[in-house]
Amino acid sequence: MRLRRNLVRTATLVTAVTLPLAFTPPASAATADIPDVLANALSSQVKGKNVKKHLDRFQQIADANGGTRAAGTPGYDASLAYVRDKLRRAGYKVSTTDVEFPVNWEEFSPSVLQQVTPEAKTYANPADFVTVISSSPGDVTAQVQVVDAVIPVPGTPNTSTAGCEAADFAGFVPGRIALIQRGTCPFVDKATNAKAAGAAGVIFFNEGQPGRTDPFVFDIREWRFGFPIVIASTAVGLDLADTPGTTVRLKVDAKTTVGQTKNLIADSLWGKKGEVVMAGAHLDSVTEGPGINDNGSGSAAILETALKLAYLPTKNKVRFAFWGAEELGLLGSDQYVAGLSQAERDKIRLYLNFDMVASPNDVTFLYDGDDSDAEGAGAGPAGSAEIEKLFEKFYGKRGLGFKGTDFDGRSDYGAFIAAGIPAGGIFTGAEGIKTAEEAAVFGGTADAPYDPCYHAACDSITNINAAALDRNSRAIGYSTAFYAYDLSTIPDRDAASLARSAATAKRAPEDAAR
Repeated sequence: MRLRRNLVRTATLVTAVTLPLAFTPPASAATADIPDVLANALSSQVKGKNVKKHLDRFQQIADANGGTRAAGTPGYDASLAYVRDKLRRAGYKVSTTDVEFPVNWEEFSPSVLQQVTPEAKTYANPADFVTVISSSPGDVTAQVQVVDAVIPVPGTPNTSTAGCEAADFAGFVPGRIALIQRGTCPFVDKATNAKAAGAAGVIFFNEGQPGRTDPFVFDIREWRFGFPIVIASTAVGLDLADTPGTTVRLKVDAKTTVGQTKNLIADSLWGKKGEVVMAGAHLDSVTEGPGINDNGSGSAAILETALKLAYLPTKNKVRFAFWGAEELGLLGSDQYVAGLSQAERDKIRLYLNFDMVASPNDVTFLYDGDDSDAEGAGAGPAGSAEIEKLFEKFYGKRGLGFKGTDFDGRSDYGAFIAAGIPAGGIFTGAEGIKTAEEAAVFGGTADAPYDPCYHAACDSITNINAAALDRNSRAIGYSTAFYAYDLSTIPDRDAASLARSAATAKRAPEDAAR
């Protein structure tokens, strides 16, 4: 009976997809755009009312599990089981990958920072330095090595790029403690580069402008560096940098308790194994609420797209990802990409990201693949501009507005663009405020948040903009189906790997984290 139902579904959808071709003039193929026709036909099947059925189920799951679907909770596990069952029944090859996340970080005694040579000196905690939350434990005595600091201190904040690039560690001696100035990129990027260079510890120091001189508490969110990390005042940083060969003792006495959740990965049965089109959305909510817009909306939309695409023989392999622990620091997607071999990464021709696609006071934001807006992190890897243009084509043909948004590192595309994989997608706004100009184009309320329930308990089934959900779900169906048949505008991954973008947006660059 299941086989019979699947055959009926396949016949129905194939008819819906191929019927438009019957009315297409015989191709001189200069005029025929078969992938566009197929993508539009598939898009017509991805309807907001069907996507909402999945959102209704996510709400029911949250209601039955303490009002949340956060990673590590029964609500998340039930959400994953629901999606997994749907995809398995549709014929996808479904698997999971493990995701670790920090449950609790505890410091058992105050950290220690002492200059051993050329002068014995103990720095005061917390006046001179503080422990970076999530630091690994360790007790290290070693020489300090300054990493590309700007000394004397520049007059303008966010001027120093110390430690932001692997090249900053050229000549770094493994086993030394990296002394790194605060500046333009997230601290986690600096520490990651320090680890790759063989550092035995990291001492950050504040950049030095007014208001940026004292040590301050922040969470670096990465607990697996394996060495102690502190942040010191500008005065301490300059003191340690003053004499080459300065030796210090750095001690952190702490422990991170780790939990585990899972990503869900679904591969189509059709398509070339070496040509993977990937679409992803995070499945977890914050602990405070059910997360129906953030990000039930993106998850439900790619789920419905997957169900409609399942019965079509596509040219390229299609992979759908439902990420875990995004709300804990993009951990699911980061760990997934980190766990891939280079050969497996090179099979992924592009990544489409859908995080919040039905905000109540929405704007249709498209990730700015070519940096035409000249804001923030810059362009994505080669191919990202073409992805943006495809979305612009979809909305433009329908007379719908759209606007660019920066690759600011706040969603799961970060690990992909860092690996040189082109990316794009849709976002309808979070806690930001809609401008009068945006309200004139997109409707809604000026001077109000795009999503007033962002990361709150009220992000429920009543927090969805039905028109945005329908419009953007169809765009998701269109873009996924188009690339399932046509990757001609996307550079070959072997070639792209030789000319990786220098995109630096990897994680949320909130000021406290850089």
